[in-house]
Amino acid sequence: MELNKRTVLWIVFAISLIVLWNNWMVANGKQSLFSPAPPAAQVAQQQAKPNDVPAAAQAGAAAVPGAAPAAPATQRITITTDVVKADIDTLGGVIKRLELLHFADETDKTKNKVLFNVGGNNTYLGQTGLVGSTPAGVMPNHATPFVARPLSRAADGTVQLVLDAEQGGVRLTKTFTFRKGDYTIGIRHDVTNLTAAPVQPSLYLQLQHDGNKPANDSWFMSSYTGPTLYTAEDKYQKLTFADIEDGSVQHSKKANNGWIAISQHFFVSAFIPADKAQREIFTKKIATNLYAIGTVQPLGTVAPGATVSNDTRLYSGPQDEKTLETIAPGLELVKDYGMLTIIAKPIFWVMDHLHSLLGNWGWTIVALTVLIKLAFFPLSAAGYRSMAKMRVVTPKMQAIRERYKNDPQKMQQATMELYKTEKINPLGGCLPILVQMPVFFALYWVLQSSVEMRGAPWVLWIDDLTAPDPYFILPVIYAVSMFITTKLNPQPTDPVQAKMMLFMPLAFSVIFFFFPSGLVLYWVVNNILSIAQQWVITKKFEGGTAK
Repeated sequence: MELNKRTVLWIVFAISLIVLWNNWMVANGKQSLFSPAPPAAQVAQQQAKPNDVPAAAQAGAAAVPGAAPAAPATQRITITTDVVKADIDTLGGVIKRLELLHFADETDKTKNKVLFNVGGNNTYLGQTGLVGSTPAGVMPNHATPFVARPLSRAADGTVQLVLDAEQGGVRLTKTFTFRKGDYTIGIRHDVTNLTAAPVQPSLYLQLQHDGNKPANDSWFMSSYTGPTLYTAEDKYQKLTFADIEDGSVQHSKKANNGWIAISQHFFVSAFIPADKAQREIFTKKIATNLYAIGTVQPLGTVAPGATVSNDTRLYSGPQDEKTLETIAPGLELVKDYGMLTIIAKPIFWVMDHLHSLLGNWGWTIVALTVLIKLAFFPLSAAGYRSMAKMRVVTPKMQAIRERYKNDPQKMQQATMELYKTEKINPLGGCLPILVQMPVFFALYWVLQSSVEMRGAPWVLWIDDLTAPDPYFILPVIYAVSMFITTKLNPQPTDPVQAKMMLFMPLAFSVIFFFFPSGLVLYWVVNNILSIAQQWVITKKFEGGTAK
């Protein structure tokens, strides 16, 4: 039995396809092939019916009996800081558009990345309002016209927008606070009871999003877009629009902590309600291909003439792990490393420190590859020694095949006896590859998830390490390095296996056409270092200087 490096390479090839399929499943919100089943407590929670509170609020906008309702006056107010440009509509105090000034769009590099927006087939909105009614009507919500006060600008770059609305005998004042260098928007809601009787308003926070996949999404580079949430009890939960559509979605329904969000590739928008305040969490279908995730928080009983205030935060920006950790517990989990988080997080930690020294993510990957190669050097050397021994005894193995070609059992016995005599471990060449595969796949997830490397160049033609090589130069270099590696390996005695080994470099390089160029860079550098190490060891054995 010849279970050696070429056999393992085919196994790796199959594993690569399985991982790509698993990645597509996870990106589309399906259960990972390698993930455990969800907790029984979570499965047991059933969604009785879609929460229609915000929809009822929108439908309950004031109208004149017996007359066609007039279109409410609307005005978009633009607020610009050094990192974001936001448009807030006075109709409902809705965040209609949010542009990230330091991140380019995926498809048009001349434009900035836009999160909240309404246009074409895409809808992405941040909405807040009150649920409840009085004898005078429903309370202000995201369909109520607001009046804007003049913008307030502080010397430190802080900008505040205050919006006021009165409806149903209740005044709602929304105060949006934008700070310099900060993707977190402070939103304060002040609720004043203008009636002669107590009222019991509830505050809702809602993110709306269409169910479309991103324009640049592909099968090989599929990414996740959908609702996510976190509670201290049930931890991080990842939902899908498809499950909301068919009513099978399951998630935490009540909490007094955590956050709700819309996550997408490299970016996230998350409402973070006040901590230790009881709330309900809902998901719902708003309209055809339009969905929402949100919370509803009771504000208690408000006496006539009294005011109750509530502070909320909305983070809308990049999935920067270190920043997210400081904003809310569990928010950094939206940077999803998949099933290899335990390996991926330390890899990113090392890369982050290397980048602080080198200042270039491409050279950081090269340095990381060298460090990994040094860490596995003894194991690799042992494997290459075993392969070099097999290369030396290849003529003897061919003689055995010829002698016992009609008796497979005796052929295997003679081969194993040869291995024993020459002190060869036939599995020695496999172990280095198998041990490094988790590192390879973990690095794949790091590149897929790290916004820090989004749009990061290396040299010359590589202008984005998270995107495929635009000219396929790195995959071609990889194929060449694989061909050289094949020539350094023991040549198969079976002609069919020999032809398969010639096909292997081509098969892998084609797959790498679709992989992030940073990942291919890692594998190219790894192969070059492996070729040098293997060549030196092989020459020693062929020259009779090694033992």
